[in-house]
Amino acid sequence: MVLKLEHVSKRFGQFTAVDDLSLTIPEKEMFGFLGANGAGKTTTFRMILGLLDSSGGKITWDGQPIDYSTSHLVGYLPEERGLYPKLKVRDQIVYLARLRGMPKNKALTELIYWLDRFKIPEYENKKVEELSKGNQQKIQFIAAVVHKPKLLILDEPFSGLDPINVEMLKEAVLTLKQNGATIVFSSHQMHHVEEMCEHLCIMHKGKPVVHGSLKEIKREFGKKNLIIHAEFPLDSLKKYPGVVKATPTMEGILLQIEGEKVAESILKEIVNNGFIRKFALEEPSLNDIFIEKVGNSYE
Repeated sequence: MVLKLEHVSKRFGQFTAVDDLSLTIPEKEMFGFLGANGAGKTTTFRMILGLLDSSGGKITWDGQPIDYSTSHLVGYLPEERGLYPKLKVRDQIVYLARLRGMPKNKALTELIYWLDRFKIPEYENKKVEELSKGNQQKIQFIAAVVHKPKLLILDEPFSGLDPINVEMLKEAVLTLKQNGATIVFSSHQMHHVEEMCEHLCIMHKGKPVVHGSLKEIKREFGKKNLIIHAEFPLDSLKKYPGVVKATPTMEGILLQIEGEKVAESILKEIVNNGFIRKFALEEPSLNDIFIEKVGNSYE
């Protein structure tokens, strides 16, 4: 069940929020959306879900539009949380699950599984407003997944969470993927996308500036990072042929270079200068790629 966006646009008056976006999101994979605020990520999600009509193009899932007839197969975690503060967790989740066609007893079984998994079983009968922000977010996540969706859309799922809860949620998301769900998520945090996604799209001002498989994107970028820690000065390498960018570090220098051959010749150049504690060639990070493609407008 492939999710396909073909030449999708969304305009609000004179403003174009999404501009001619074409993407294929493979089944049973995790797909990452990256971009600064206002890049068009949330608008894209709302069009996928049918909450907003597109101004042009078409969106299909397994060849069909997503509408009320498919809502029981789709889960959505919105960026702005939307739980009923006065309702108890149990009543809230059962109500939302039943809207998706799930029987009450099955919804309760799932709810108890997730509360145990998130180590908060005692919250079943608490009102949402009595919970901390982090725990409200866990309940919102449970609301998005309780009916075992085949397509799960997560808008900034890790924002505002402490590191322990981020790890807990990440493990939950990976379990859902292993169980066969297609997961699309947006994040400001590039390392989350880098760690979890096989395919991704970087959006900037409504347009996709990079998209495809993470491996291919890194390979096509061409440049690599060279980390050198040494017991002698390395400043002379800033102007070395093939060095694109040089950043001094506490222990040495980080160089962005044009390829492996440059690393080889740098090593020959410095090998007799003294003790080298580290000489490591690494793939470019998503951060490097993002800054080159989008510039420093990223926040």
